[in-house]
Amino acid sequence: MLPDNMAKVTLDGVSKIVSTALIDDVRPGDYLVLHVGYALAKINPEEAERTLALIRQAAAMGDAG
Repeated sequence: MLPDNMAKVTLDGVSKIVSTALIDDVRPGDYLVLHVGYALAKINPEEAERTLALIRQAAAMGDAG
């Protein structure tokens, strides 16, 4: 966590700084739904893995086409 309701997040080796001002009690290791620099919601690890798998599958389909 960073000062002023900010946090560094990493996905597939890419790090970004985002605002966590819209979510209470964010802790290191939490999975977050992000949009344009803001954390919008926390989700459980199982839901995060399902979501990431779908995103990777969609990306792979786009690369094949």
